[in-house]
Amino acid sequence: MLVGLLGAVLLVIMGSDINPGQNYWYAGLVIIATILYACNANIIKSKLHEVSPMGIAVGNFVFMFVPALILLFFSGALNSSVTSGVYFMSSLGYVIVLSIVGTCIAKVMFNKLIQISSPVFSVSVTYLIPIVGIFWGILDKEKFTLSQVIASSVILLGVYMVNKKRSVPQN
Repeated sequence: MLVGLLGAVLLVIMGSDINPGQNYWYAGLVIIATILYACNANIIKSKLHEVSPMGIAVGNFVFMFVPALILLFFSGALNSSVTSGVYFMSSLGYVIVLSIVGTCIAKVMFNKLIQISSPVFSVSVTYLIPIVGIFWGILDKEKFTLSQVIASSVILLGVYMVNKKRSVPQN
């Protein structure tokens, strides 16, 4: 897993060299989130294996509800300049669809995947996120170099190493 994490860190470092003038410290939050994602999977597997995937997801969202409401009210997202815009309702609709399909359903499916497989297998998909981000960047005409290809290969190597079957020695 450390090989994959190293590849993700290399992508961030190389991105800052290729596209200077951007704030790449926020990419560190993504790396921290990836580590916490792995911790989440291990907790679900070891401590919550008897709880249904839907129950785990509901518990997560109930726990986040009050802090999310506080952020909503203090962020300025509900002020009249935001809510009176032409695109507010359609944007709100997209946020609702994304939250239901991209978050709620995906969270239940992820919890089920952890319960039926291993946490390592389940979270290895997170290492593919930077690679998908690179392809979106290419579509957005961002620079892409050989060093980023190498860093992406390191990520894929890490995913392969984590998921390959270990041979059991015969006695």
